[in-house]
Amino acid sequence: MESLQKQIIEELRVLPKIDPAEEVRKSIDFLKEYAKKHPFVKGFVIAISGGQDSTLVGKLTQIAVDELNAEIGEQIYSCYAVRLPYGEQKDEQDAQDALKFIQPTKVITVNIKKAVDASIEALKEAGIILSDFAKGNEKARERMKVQYSIAMMTNSVVVGTDHAAEAITGFYTKYGDGGVDLVPIFRLNKRQGKQLLKYLGCPEHLYMKTPTADLEDERPLLPDEEALGVTYEMIDDYLEGKAVPEDAKKIIEGHYLRSKHKRHLPITIFDDFWK
Repeated sequence: MESLQKQIIEELRVLPKIDPAEEVRKSIDFLKEYAKKHPFVKGFVIAISGGQDSTLVGKLTQIAVDELNAEIGEQIYSCYAVRLPYGEQKDEQDAQDALKFIQPTKVITVNIKKAVDASIEALKEAGIILSDFAKGNEKARERMKVQYSIAMMTNSVVVGTDHAAEAITGFYTKYGDGGVDLVPIFRLNKRQGKQLLKYLGCPEHLYMKTPTADLEDERPLLPDEEALGVTYEMIDDYLEGKAVPEDAKKIIEGHYLRSKHKRHLPITIFDDFWK
């Protein structure tokens, strides 16, 4: 295994093989221990899109909440599943199916269209015209802003869906879906996430659907793999220490190196940011 691949695997803590039951338990206990160590935390906020990652994190979070409440014999903790469509979501039924599977404490729906459109118009008046891609980032950041507003008013923390296959490529919006408090599936790649959902009894169509961020108006439901230029199978193989074709390896490592700033806290004068 080449040094950069080994370095990435160690950084993202990916295992070549997993026991789904063990990893489910690990994520649930992580959420529970955080709540127990921080008495102000009474809930968890998680955005539900209807895709694999938010469905998995939503289910793990609700199980953690149920166990916490059962242990103290009171309904103290809550899981706030937040729907954040921009107008009408094309795969809304998947989001509803995910909610049915998760069974969250409470569902909150906030349509972000008016807020995003107002922001875009304000920028336009200031002479800044956003591209369709930049508008997608605007949507992601508005969604995170809403989640933190909900978290503040419910004594909650925001739970994110970042995982190793996403982290290696930087396939998320900085201070958008990347701006969260807790990331319980950080160490897992895409296929391992599927294994956990299968173990948890999730409807197959929710984790076998084509992954998409669905942020661009001009390219609705654009598949992640088309945007990345490489398949998740190749990314997962790479993260598990397997050999992948040279062209795929170059794409994956290129994404990793270009997105390094997304995995770094804000740089201070004391940081060696030249590396």
